[in-house]
Amino acid sequence: MRSTLAAWAAPCFGERVVDDGTLLISELVTNAVVHAGTSVDVVCRLDAGLVIEVSDHHPARVVREDRGDEGGRGLHLVAALSDEWGITYRRDRKTVWCRIDLDHEEEETAVVPPRRAPEAQLLAPALVPARSRSDAEWISRGSASFLAEASDLLAGQLDEDNVASLAAQLLVPRLADWSAVWLHPTGGVPRLSRVWHCSEARIDALHTALEKAPPEPTTRPGARRTDWPAAEDAPDEEGGALTVPLIAAGRCHGTLLLGRAGQEGLSDDLIHFVEDFGRRVALALSTARQYARQAMISTVLQRGLLPPATGRIPGVEHAVIYEPLAGDWVGGDFYDLFPAGDGRWCFALGDVCGNGPEAASLTGIARPVLRLLAREGYGVSDVLDRLNKALADEAATALIGETAAWDGGPPRFLSLLYGEIVPYAPGYGARCTLASAGHPLPLALRPDGAVRTAAAPQMLLGISDNARYTSESFDLAPGDTLLCVTDGVTERRRGRRQFDDDDGLAAVLRGCAGLSAEKVAERIRQAVYDYDDAPPTDDLALLVLRAQ
Repeated sequence: MRSTLAAWAAPCFGERVVDDGTLLISELVTNAVVHAGTSVDVVCRLDAGLVIEVSDHHPARVVREDRGDEGGRGLHLVAALSDEWGITYRRDRKTVWCRIDLDHEEEETAVVPPRRAPEAQLLAPALVPARSRSDAEWISRGSASFLAEASDLLAGQLDEDNVASLAAQLLVPRLADWSAVWLHPTGGVPRLSRVWHCSEARIDALHTALEKAPPEPTTRPGARRTDWPAAEDAPDEEGGALTVPLIAAGRCHGTLLLGRAGQEGLSDDLIHFVEDFGRRVALALSTARQYARQAMISTVLQRGLLPPATGRIPGVEHAVIYEPLAGDWVGGDFYDLFPAGDGRWCFALGDVCGNGPEAASLTGIARPVLRLLAREGYGVSDVLDRLNKALADEAATALIGETAAWDGGPPRFLSLLYGEIVPYAPGYGARCTLASAGHPLPLALRPDGAVRTAAAPQMLLGISDNARYTSESFDLAPGDTLLCVTDGVTERRRGRRQFDDDDGLAAVLRGCAGLSAEKVAERIRQAVYDYDDAPPTDDLALLVLRAQ
């Protein structure tokens, strides 16, 4: 920056402008890197003073309200050293700008460089707000672009407080000197979520003044003029203030407030424009709250589909990794591990043909039936026979068909690896009996690194109620490991190849000899993720049992 200023002027700018500009660039770049985490563009130019622009490429990440975090000074320093500053949002970036007025002597000697080619200004005709232009003229020229870009930015927010923060910052300083958003939770007390002021040093006082008069939720649309808040730092300040109910789908999600100091106040053109802006904010709030509700439902369902925590199996250590596909409410994969009485421990690893909530509905049928049969004393093959008939029952078929209709797909079937393990005396391992119904076959690992398949393939559950299943029994000697996985592991893709092509899973397991059950599980998981740079496209679940 010093080199640039030296090239622009003879003599150079005064030390005040150079020193303050250097410090402001350092502060703005630091904030952009820390909070946005993207590359940063820095521009210095002359436009009624020295203008500094620092842009990041994460416009949806709003400027944080908490100041002084991580050892920095936030925007206090910007407000203190610059004569004017603000924030401009574009489709692909966010710019924090500030202007330092030149001393009189500097203005006479400065050689203004050629102006840059005009950019397509998406949210305002210029970075530095100029209200000499009438509201009517700005609205006729820039409002459509402003609203389009604002809608895009707001639509990307799935947290209601982020929506409120972004909405307040979009209005200041282009259209108002300050803005605030109250949120109205269902059946709750209104909460002042965000306050923004063109002078950051005044935010706290304005926040305190606004909190004294929370607005009443209303479903009557339309902006209304309101009293100017009497803040302690400016008790005699006056201007035009506005309150806008944020209504979507017949419900008031919050209230937007804004104000413009001075005699000109808020024109009718601006009020109509803010009402239009408020409808977009209300829609974004409604979407964010719907997402939050769905996320809560997903969490509740997820917990309900996970088995309760189990205690330690005598003589056998175990480890489980269960990762539903990102973005789905619940996974189509499931696992279970539970005591069944008489010294037996039963385990299951299943996979519905599909994923998401429709797949989880079948999981909700399978697990309780499986547990009930196991605790009634049925053996492994008998459990699969009866579970298969239960899935083929008319009631189950109706439910499965109904959920399948959500996406137009076929009825859901279930692959299942089910077994029971009976520990011997301490130090002597355990007896394992298991069967695989259309599921990836389990692998057994010996301490010397030898790997073998531990079951034979059989038909999927739910296809035919006449199917009959058989089981196999074998000993797990101390140090032996049994690995059970779903096809989210074996069918992990990289181009045309899959993770388990050419016995890839067995090759990774062979290198796990001597590891604990937990380390074996993590080694397999990491190998699956490392197989391709792209994220997984299916649920992932694996169960490891190791005899001691």
